[in-house]
Amino acid sequence: MKNIFISQIKNISHKLNQIIRNSIQSRYGGTKMAFNFLLGLTCGLMVIFVGITMDSATTKTTTVAGFTYETSWLGNTIGKGKLRVQNNVEAMYVTTNGKIYTNSYWDEAGGEAGIYKDGKVMGFLEDIHGWNRLGGKAVTANSKYIYIAMSQSGMNNGKDGYPPEGKIWYCVRRYNLAGKSVPFPGGNGWDKSMLIISDKHEVTGLATVGDKLFISNAAGNIVQIYNTETMQEIGKFAVTNPGGIAIDPQGDLWIIQTKKGTMVGQIVHYSQTGKKLPQQIVDVVDPTAIATYRQDRLLVAENGIRQQVLIYNIENQPVQVGTLGTENGIYSGVPGEVESLKLYGITGVGTDSTGNIYINNNGFNKSGTDLRKFSESGKQQWQLLGLTFVDNADTDPKSDGVDVFTKHEKYLIDYSKPSGKQWTYKVYTLNPFKYPQDPRLHTSPDGPIFRRIQGRPFLFLTDMFGSLLQIYRFQPTTDGNIAIPAGLFVVTNDKGKSIQGNWPPYQPAKGEWIWRDKNGNGAFDQNEYDSSEDYPYIGGWWVDTKGDVWKTLRTEDGIRHYPLQGLDSKGNPIYTYTSIQKHKTPSVFKDLRHIEYFPETDTMYLSGFTAAHPASGDDTRVIGSEIARFDNWSKGNRTPKWRTVVPYDSTGKREVSTAAISVAGDYVFAVTVKTAEVYVYKTATGKLVLKFGPGPEVGGESGWVDIPHGIRAFRRANGEYLVFAEENMNGKVIIYRFSM
Repeated sequence: MKNIFISQIKNISHKLNQIIRNSIQSRYGGTKMAFNFLLGLTCGLMVIFVGITMDSATTKTTTVAGFTYETSWLGNTIGKGKLRVQNNVEAMYVTTNGKIYTNSYWDEAGGEAGIYKDGKVMGFLEDIHGWNRLGGKAVTANSKYIYIAMSQSGMNNGKDGYPPEGKIWYCVRRYNLAGKSVPFPGGNGWDKSMLIISDKHEVTGLATVGDKLFISNAAGNIVQIYNTETMQEIGKFAVTNPGGIAIDPQGDLWIIQTKKGTMVGQIVHYSQTGKKLPQQIVDVVDPTAIATYRQDRLLVAENGIRQQVLIYNIENQPVQVGTLGTENGIYSGVPGEVESLKLYGITGVGTDSTGNIYINNNGFNKSGTDLRKFSESGKQQWQLLGLTFVDNADTDPKSDGVDVFTKHEKYLIDYSKPSGKQWTYKVYTLNPFKYPQDPRLHTSPDGPIFRRIQGRPFLFLTDMFGSLLQIYRFQPTTDGNIAIPAGLFVVTNDKGKSIQGNWPPYQPAKGEWIWRDKNGNGAFDQNEYDSSEDYPYIGGWWVDTKGDVWKTLRTEDGIRHYPLQGLDSKGNPIYTYTSIQKHKTPSVFKDLRHIEYFPETDTMYLSGFTAAHPASGDDTRVIGSEIARFDNWSKGNRTPKWRTVVPYDSTGKREVSTAAISVAGDYVFAVTVKTAEVYVYKTATGKLVLKFGPGPEVGGESGWVDIPHGIRAFRRANGEYLVFAEENMNGKVIIYRFSM
């Protein structure tokens, strides 16, 4: 009974989490939005469940006679339990004894602010996740308290301790060293532990010395000073665009003036009273983190092209005396290849009393946490990884399941090793310096499809809402392991630009379009668009093994087929609107969602809602109620060989639904949203042959599956099946292995 009750609580919590995530974070554009009235209606219920982990779906492993399988994972150092590596560390503070406090805007399981020590996850600060709260990009601590930057958005409930709906408080929140919030007189928020700093801009830096707490307020171009105990303001001074703060042994402040637009960053020096001191550091481009080191050194994370931690002697006018990390970071040597001293996207730096140095890499556009400890001599001591979020994996078929790609990373898998020890992080495929217009820097893709086209490797990425299909090529002789932007299909729009804002340049004013990188520079140039005003209602994307692109439209006009027109002189796949083939939706479907075509056998698999099993609502992120197989598709056959019903919602409560499917070998694999169970159907008959879920290797647990390609399957040469499944809650990709 207890387990059932907990499961029900988690399901309710996840509903609220989904509202929070969808309301405040647009994964397509990153735009924060006001919460709708549904959140207000659920606030009272949330109070009951404070502290319960969100986005959790626990599945018991099903025992099937004669069937055994292994559950493994990739992308997170920790595979089960609450203490796993969090998503996207944005800020870090290290104490003299090597304890690490971190902060991030969002962690799916509620671990926005973490505590780490000796290569282990020690815990998380409580009560940042949910109720319109988010973390931030600053954290510090003294001998008594932890202080974190966070935000509290408004709620339509009229309750005390929250801003009005549509408003945001950017705050500093105080915690004790055990991770529990500590109120103070005049504090804000429901528990009076929040200090409101701004309603315009996030807090960008924090530091303490003695009884003073220094807070960078970038919106006001000031550093404010508060008493650490009373939390009352005791002073402030002007600094242009202040960011991270470090306190030197004399008690003076070194403050990052953050890069903004074309203005490069620098480090300025102030006394505790706000007097500007003459020393400064100007030979940096994009300083993102800062810390003192020994008695006379300052560490500065240079997140520009150098991708290093710069070491300065600050006894007098600062002089650079050393570096940590290979110059140009992960783009040095073989670009993209992961090595211990190749840094990328640095968001945190700190030291302990014995001279060890701690560095966090977050990649670019929040690629994931890569936290490392180095000895004073620069030797890596340990590494913690939390690399995946809203992502899945697919394998390069040429590697027979050994080389596995996610949207930013490549992993090498050794299946002879124990579960969770099989994967090695080998490559980071994004280069923002050479390819600043890479769509991964401007959108939120997920769910890779990896293909070999004419023997060459290509990575295709979709997004959660079917808005786009991104195409990447590889050219090792010039770019090492970097995925080079090669093409992009976008969502249609009859009212304006398909992608709002200033990116990409030169896009058509309306309609849908295909971009191809004709000159090979990875940028969106004026003559590189093919546009259309077809205006279909987009459903699912697919790339077949020949490289043809397919998409469903959710209308009777139903399917668009873009045959590959070859590769251009730069190696980009060519697709055009003049070569498009249009197919009607087979009559069995009323709302077509997912498509997988296999040219080798001329077999089509479609899924969607049917007249017999209609949709109960417009839930765009499910594959429908039925799967059907069609043979001899190219010859015009539209009579299914079989139809099978998959788990779907028929109540309007959306408790049961199928998130994604994938066909491999003799089976169709489907995965459900909330329970994360895998259903396996025979391709020959459509009959269900087994069902299974996360095994004990991952604690029998998975988060929800909610992306179009949330499951990807592959049959190896030895007959073994690999099934990759999205696992957002704990920041990893689940891998199932079995033979049948």
